[in-house]
Amino acid sequence: MVEISRRGFIIVLSSPSGAGKTTLTRKLLESDPSLAVSISVTTRPKRSNEIEGTHYYFIDQAKFDAMVAAGDLLEHATVFGNSYGTPRGPVEKVLASGRDVVSDLDWQGTRQLTESMTRDQVISIFVLPPSIGELERRLTERNQDHPDVVRQRMAKAMDEIHHYPEYDYVLVNHDLAKSMEILKGIVTAERARRTRQIGLSEFVREISRA
Repeated sequence: MVEISRRGFIIVLSSPSGAGKTTLTRKLLESDPSLAVSISVTTRPKRSNEIEGTHYYFIDQAKFDAMVAAGDLLEHATVFGNSYGTPRGPVEKVLASGRDVVSDLDWQGTRQLTESMTRDQVISIFVLPPSIGELERRLTERNQDHPDVVRQRMAKAMDEIHHYPEYDYVLVNHDLAKSMEILKGIVTAERARRTRQIGLSEFVREISRA
């Protein structure tokens, strides 16, 4: 009997800062141990609660520039003066094994990623806050950034929101539990997509002869 295998894909979540993509990404990974996480490189200084190799790989600008020049990044962007990028090698290795990868990126990174990979390898999801007021409240209560930074993030959020039409799915994050239910449903449906099934044609031919 012919066995059907599957191509892996990368699930990209984007949102304005504070809309919930990081929490949704973490909970999705916790809910499905078969998923792998894409760990970005960044030139941003490490925060006290961050762990090297878990949250990011923290590198200097010279090394980052060398990776860009060598084509070792699937995407890269500069945000608030810091550079971020997705290493190509680890992602391609996981996808080749048939596993799926989860990443959270801004719209610039997502656009580059879809240009660096084949279209069916990337599933993009844009997360919207329930309101601008709620978004500002979340950013303020995080208490990690100076008020000036919060204002910058709010201004940036207004621009980011307008990029939602570029995504495959849009999720309004009213309620975390409900959002997780929808997110897991998207992953399940994408895994069953016909075009991802390797060996499906041979399987159908075999059972048709039975």
